[in-house]
Amino acid sequence: MLEFDTAPREASGLAKALWAATGGASVLPPAPEVLDPVCVHALSAVSAPLMVHDGERIVFANAALQRLLGYSLAELCLVPHYAWASEASIEPVKAYGERCLQTQDDLPTLECEALTANGSVRHLEISASRVAGPQGPLALLTCTDLSDMRHVQDSLLNVGRVMYQILENNPVATFVIDTEHRITHWNAACVQLTGLSASEMVGSDQTWRPFFSEPRPLMVDLIVDGKVIDESELQRLAGANLRASPSLPGAYETEDYFPQFGQNGRWVFCTAAPLYDTQGRLIGAIETLMDVSRRHAAEEELKRHQQELETLVAERSAELLRSHQDLDAFLENASVGILCTSKRQILRSNKKFAQMFEMEGLSNAEMAAFNYFPDAAAYKAMRNMARPTLQAGQSVMHEMELRTASNQLIWVQLIAYPANPGDPDTAVWWLLQDRSEVMRAQRELVNNYRQIQQANARLEDAQNQLLQSEKMASIGQLAAGVAHEINNPVGFVASNLGTLRRYIESMLQLNGLYETINHATLPDELRKQIECLRQEADFEFIQEDLPQLLRESDDGLGRVKKIVQDLKDFSRVDQADWQDADLNQGLESTLNVVRHEIKYKVEVRRDYGPLPPVRCLAAQLNQVFMNLIVNAAHAMPGQGLLQLRTEAQGDWVCISVRDNGQGMPPEVMRRIFDPFFTTKPVGQGTGLGLSLSFSIVKKHGGRIEVESEPGVGSCFKVWIPVQGPGTETTTA
Repeated sequence: MLEFDTAPREASGLAKALWAATGGASVLPPAPEVLDPVCVHALSAVSAPLMVHDGERIVFANAALQRLLGYSLAELCLVPHYAWASEASIEPVKAYGERCLQTQDDLPTLECEALTANGSVRHLEISASRVAGPQGPLALLTCTDLSDMRHVQDSLLNVGRVMYQILENNPVATFVIDTEHRITHWNAACVQLTGLSASEMVGSDQTWRPFFSEPRPLMVDLIVDGKVIDESELQRLAGANLRASPSLPGAYETEDYFPQFGQNGRWVFCTAAPLYDTQGRLIGAIETLMDVSRRHAAEEELKRHQQELETLVAERSAELLRSHQDLDAFLENASVGILCTSKRQILRSNKKFAQMFEMEGLSNAEMAAFNYFPDAAAYKAMRNMARPTLQAGQSVMHEMELRTASNQLIWVQLIAYPANPGDPDTAVWWLLQDRSEVMRAQRELVNNYRQIQQANARLEDAQNQLLQSEKMASIGQLAAGVAHEINNPVGFVASNLGTLRRYIESMLQLNGLYETINHATLPDELRKQIECLRQEADFEFIQEDLPQLLRESDDGLGRVKKIVQDLKDFSRVDQADWQDADLNQGLESTLNVVRHEIKYKVEVRRDYGPLPPVRCLAAQLNQVFMNLIVNAAHAMPGQGLLQLRTEAQGDWVCISVRDNGQGMPPEVMRRIFDPFFTTKPVGQGTGLGLSLSFSIVKKHGGRIEVESEPGVGSCFKVWIPVQGPGTETTTA
């Protein structure tokens, strides 16, 4: 197969016809001798491929045609004269041969495809001439192989298409001009950068229009005009930034700012190069435009940061110099010992360090040889403890005994930190403070503290019981006294209201009878006096309003009685011993007692479940309920929701007080039951409410559970055993 043959196909029509004629025989009959030997010899000498056929069979084919088709003369003479053509060319070739035999005129050439023996396709141009043969007219077909020419043409066409796609799809703005300065290519990137479409620019010789407000040659114009020889003239025309391209001979580049591009203008990097044909003649020039505005902005920002950095470095250098001087002064005048060590050598130390270890006047080298530790084990323990922490870039704080030059043991606090945390082998700074006196005083304080702890432990229980007893006694006495004092006036006021109701009823009956009297029979003077008094007294309104006033007074007295009863139920002064109580009633009584604390800002929702009678000190549990309700109200500075819930679970009852107030963080929750701990401002809370509540619940054999989340609210659950403390109860 030749270089430009197509890929092999399936068996051609000629091969099939040859197989049909020979049946696959390997020995073929010789070619018929139709032409005169002289004619055969003359046709064989022709270098162009040719054949002769009689309209049916090929009677002669020269060596050039045999090489072209890949078949011998004997094979070609066995098949129809058109069998060598491709399927699409068979009919045109057949008709062309028949026309040649029928006319004496010259026929135009015919382009067709031939299938060779190896299945490749060759593009041929054939011309036919009619010649006389011994047995009748013959057709002489001369072939010209166009395959190589067609391949070159297709290749050039494909190259042109590829070049056009490269130019058009190039993300870099690119345009091309010819020798007449006319724009021949203006790709999409140029349209996007300049805002001018290809239809406006292609064919125009105004290459300057997208870039300048008046005519001015671009680099491509100067290259086409041949002015790039004089570089000084080129820079005068194109700007001082123009320079020869370091990578492409004959090309030039420049960088300039174009304010008309975009909203804020664009910095554009331009390159231009000449275009030559195959003969080396200049046929135009190409220019690329790359938007480098971001790079310019980055460079400007970099320059600004560099200037700021240089200023900052100068300032920091001055600060470091001052800091170094201040550090020297600090080291010498510091009240603690300071030294710097590296690889077990002392690099620097201050005066206080030498005084502390009784080493005034010694050099750092002499200090390094001194053994500061009581023994080798102490030194090894200190090294093993400090080394991993210092290598991790962290500081070390430690206290231990060290030895002075006079073998005196002193208690020293050591603080060490690496000079450079990123370098494990860096120097280490040490701060040393003599705390021998502090240590002796601390030991005495520890002994005293232990004694005080023992005394406090004995006093704590007594104090809790005393605080609880006094608190409950005061509250109980106050509540009972208030209830007793209020009962007396409430009693006689209620009695007087009953008597007043009877009086008024009689008066109203009398007035009703009076209304039935005929006033016309009365003397005029008396009648006028009665009418005047009736108008001034407004008996109709009094008759309507008095019953309502009496009803409201009865309702007010009922509420006062209810408050007094709730105070008595809350105080339980007359029921100070253990007894069975209804905790739902106690919770409701407590809620009524503290209603003035919550009625204007808290919505109360009750969810009381049936509870069995609980063996308890009811007044003390009421105190617990009051503390929890008041604390919940205080935790809701605005309008809030208070949920009270009771339920029985086995041998336990649970009273739940939930609010949607501020909630508590974990550090506050851990301390809420500590005596005197409060989060309220000074003067607004003693910090004993929850402590007493905890003691009361613990006294009843119960427990208090707390759930709280900042911003969500808190929930206190009080668990009390039904049978009282000291009984066998299952876990709730």
